[in-house]
Amino acid sequence: MDIKKYFTQRTLIINKMLSLFIKSLHDVPPTLQKSMLYSLSAGGKRLRPVLLIATYEIFGGKKEDVMPAACAIEMVHTYSLIHDDLPSLDNDDLRRGKPTNYKVFGEAQAVLSGDALLTNAFTVLGHNAETKNIKEKNVLDCMRILAKYAGAGGMVGGQVADLGAEGFLQGKKLHPDKKLFKTANDLLNYIHLHKTADLISASVEMGAILACACEKDFKHLSDYARRIGLAFQIVDDVLDVIGDKKKLGKKGSDARNRKLTYVSLFGIDQSNIHAATLISQAHDEVDQVSGSIKAKRVLHEIADFIVKRDK
Repeated sequence: MDIKKYFTQRTLIINKMLSLFIKSLHDVPPTLQKSMLYSLSAGGKRLRPVLLIATYEIFGGKKEDVMPAACAIEMVHTYSLIHDDLPSLDNDDLRRGKPTNYKVFGEAQAVLSGDALLTNAFTVLGHNAETKNIKEKNVLDCMRILAKYAGAGGMVGGQVADLGAEGFLQGKKLHPDKKLFKTANDLLNYIHLHKTADLISASVEMGAILACACEKDFKHLSDYARRIGLAFQIVDDVLDVIGDKKKLGKKGSDARNRKLTYVSLFGIDQSNIHAATLISQAHDEVDQVSGSIKAKRVLHEIADFIVKRDK
């Protein structure tokens, strides 16, 4: 399996469909549309939509069947990046090697562009109910999953916990939600699970639901997604410290913002060991899923890619 070729082929289609979906929205101010497209077309790995497609393909489905769902998950991810870069959060100037959205369009426009991407993601996801090989009920279930993982108990909750953890190891006495987090490790796990892993879980679980996966397969795939999601964030923490900033396309703001990360808590070596352990566990989960062995190979390759990447 040539995983780079696999990503390239599917990314080309995803990029084309993302542009079509945004341009097909009615009564959108041109500046807003331009801002939305700016961040959507800034590049990126397209990991989440590719994971959704790859999961769906395990059970014999075709990538074209789930393109609306794949685009919807990328729209939600992109909204989160736009907001994450804002001065009130990470205050980053660069994203994927380009000026961040607020640097180009202004802070207010960036907020509204993120709002629009999040809201219209559900419009795009709804288009999947019109696909011949997709059950309407499964699309509704996907909407619930995406809302759950992107919302207050998911990605947004993770971001809030992350903000409260700034300076945690440099003398700040207590996290604002101290009743929820007893130790630094509890807090760190919560942040990484919800800030990063949840949307990756949504991608895989949505692909499984659209493919009508059985309960057993769904559980193994969900566990796989959670493990690679956590590993992804650990590798991000490491790259923020030792990665090539030109390849990363960003300056690295964790240390500047006094973030609580795996590296700040455990160091680089232990972080790498933990990420490798999670990936090994993820491989075990995939092995227990029914379906095409060739298609499952893609999930294995994606897991390995996560710990080997340099950006």
